[in-house]
Amino acid sequence: MLQYLIAAGVGSVGIADHDVVSLSNLHRQVLYNTSDIGKPKVSVAAAKLRLMNPDTQLTEYKILLDKNNCLEIIEEYDIIVDCTDNFASRYMINDACVLKGKPVVYGAVSRFEGQVAVFNVRQEGKERTGNYRHLFPEQPEPGEVMNCAEAGVLGVLPGIIGSMQANETIKLITGIGEPLVNQLLTFDSINNRQFIYNYTPNKDAAGL
Repeated sequence: MLQYLIAAGVGSVGIADHDVVSLSNLHRQVLYNTSDIGKPKVSVAAAKLRLMNPDTQLTEYKILLDKNNCLEIIEEYDIIVDCTDNFASRYMINDACVLKGKPVVYGAVSRFEGQVAVFNVRQEGKERTGNYRHLFPEQPEPGEVMNCAEAGVLGVLPGIIGSMQANETIKLITGIGEPLVNQLLTFDSINNRQFIYNYTPNKDAAGL
């Protein structure tokens, strides 16, 4: 996903991740290779992306995004792209973006299936579009639903979903096409089936 945004000429990009590259990442995080194992993901990614497009301003956040820093970092950007792999982070990012009035390009993967949506977009003369809590009001209890790290994922699937997220981000930046607002796209890699579900935001259920 990052490669496509940088190659497209997005002017300013921030990358937040506290983790280091591990061997188990390499089948799905193709920006990295075996020589990067043990190095900070953010630093390695930024170095390689700068070679692709030195004109993009890249900011590195080698931190765990949490409630103490999330609002401050999100404030600096026009569009937030959620590529996290756990429910706690997704709900935190969603709620912070609702508070700050920032659109979110959401993507999630698990095993052979992925989802993409665009949340909290300001539409001229209308309220902001639905957010993550309008679809999923409450965070699952620990152990109730497996996240990506627990369930595993087919290696090519994050690339497919990430490309879709990059596409939606570019559409928001340029104002072309129809972003996936008030819609949820699902993709099943086993049979190549793709569906788009329309939903009506439930303001009461969301609690925001």
